[in-house]
Amino acid sequence: MSEQLKRGLSPRHIRMMAIGGTIGAGIFKGSADSLSLAGPGVIFAYLFAGLLLFLVMGAMAEMAGVYTQTDLRGIINKAFGSHVSFVMGWLYWVNWVLVMAVEIVAAGSFLQYWFPELPVWFLSLIVAICILVVNVASVRFFGEIEFWLSGIKVTTLILFIIIGSSLLLGIGAADSAPQLQHYTSHGGFFPMGWTGVFSSLLIVIFSYGGTELIGLTLREAKDMERVLPKIIRGVVWRVCLFYVLPILVICGLLPWNEIGDHGSPFVQVLSSVGLKGAAHVMNLVLLTAVVSAANSGMYATSRMLYSLAKDGEAPSVFTRLSKKGVPSYGLLVSGISLFIGSWAAFMTPEHVFQYLMGIPGFTVLFVWITICLAQLKVRSKYPVTPSYQTRFYPYATIFAVVSLSVILGMVLLNIKNITSSIISLSVILVLFLLSYLKKSPADQKDSKRFAAS
Repeated sequence: MSEQLKRGLSPRHIRMMAIGGTIGAGIFKGSADSLSLAGPGVIFAYLFAGLLLFLVMGAMAEMAGVYTQTDLRGIINKAFGSHVSFVMGWLYWVNWVLVMAVEIVAAGSFLQYWFPELPVWFLSLIVAICILVVNVASVRFFGEIEFWLSGIKVTTLILFIIIGSSLLLGIGAADSAPQLQHYTSHGGFFPMGWTGVFSSLLIVIFSYGGTELIGLTLREAKDMERVLPKIIRGVVWRVCLFYVLPILVICGLLPWNEIGDHGSPFVQVLSSVGLKGAAHVMNLVLLTAVVSAANSGMYATSRMLYSLAKDGEAPSVFTRLSKKGVPSYGLLVSGISLFIGSWAAFMTPEHVFQYLMGIPGFTVLFVWITICLAQLKVRSKYPVTPSYQTRFYPYATIFAVVSLSVILGMVLLNIKNITSSIISLSVILVLFLLSYLKKSPADQKDSKRFAAS
C-alpha cells in the first residue's frame, strides 16, 4: 500500500480537466435558459462571471504556490480551522455525489437513443461501472481518459464556431447570410435590459462551477506551484471563449426568442448546413459531456474523502491507498453513493430531486467565496513569497467576495429557490453541528501545522 498520492497528472491533464469541468451539458443543451433571460446580451454575464473566475483561481494559485504539500481543503483548514474545512469538504462531497447521480442518469438516457430496447437504469449502471473502473486505475490513466473526453467537447465547440461563423458570413449557406440582423432585431441586443443580464448571472456562474476541481489535484500534479499559474490563466480565457463565441454564433444565426422552442440550438445550426445525422452527433457529444462530468466527480469525491481523513475529519480508512496510489476506500464509498444517488434520481419524481440539485449551485458560490476569504486571511502570514501573486490585491479579491456574496444573496432570496435554499442551509447547519461533535485533534494542531508550513 502506498502512503502518499502519486504525482501522475501532467499540466495538459490538469488544463483539460479544468476546461472540461466547466464545458458540459449546460452549454450544449442548457444555453437556451440563459438566453431566454437576457437575449444576446447574456455574453456580458459570461464575461463578468469569467472575471470572477479569474480572481478566484488566481487566489487559489497564489496560495498553492506557498502551501505546496496540501490541497485546497487543506489550505482552507490553515485559514479558518477544521470546522470550516470540515463543512466545506463534506459539502463538496455531497455536491459531487448529487451531480454524478444526475449525470449518470442522463448518460443512460442518451445511450437509450441508440439502444431503445434497454432500460435507462441498466445503461446508467454500465456507465457507472466503467467510471469506477477508470478511477480505480492509476491517476495517470484517469488523467488520460479525462483528457480525451474533454478534448471531444472542446473540438466540437471549435468546429461549431468555425461552421457557425462561416454561415454568418454567407459561406456555404444556401440562403443569404443573416449577418447582424438577429443581433439588432427581436428587441435588440439587450431585449431585457441590464436587469436581464444581471438575472442570468444566477445561471451563468453555476455553469463555470467545476474549475475549482484543480484545487484537489495539487497533491497529484507535477511541479504544481510552477505550472498552476499558467494553467489558470489559459483555462480562464479558453472557458470564456468557449462560452461567449458559441452563444454569439447562435444568436447571430437564430432569433434568440425562438431558440428554446426548437430543442438544442447546436442541433439547429448543424441541421441548417445539411449535416446528416446532426442529432446523432450531438447525442454523442452530450453523452461525452455527462460522462466526463461524472468521471471528474468520482475523482473529486474520492480525493476529498482522502483529504478529510488526512486531517482527522473523516474516518482514517479513507487515507489508505492502493498499490497504484489511488484512495481505494474513498472510491468504494463514492461508488456506492453514486449507485444509490443514481437510483434515487431515476426513481424519485423529478421535482423532488430537483430541490436537492440546489445544493451544487449553492456549493459553487460557497467554495469560491471561501477561497477568496482564505487568501485575505493568510496573505500576511505566508512563510515564503509566492512566485505568483494576485494583481491589485486586496481590492480585486474583495471585489470578488462582494460580487459573489451579492449573487449568493440573490439565490437565497429568490422565491423560486426557497425550497432548495432551505435544504442547502439545513445541510450547512447539520455539517457545522457535526464538526463540533466529531472527535478530532485537528483543532489543536492547526496552529502548529500553519507554522510548520
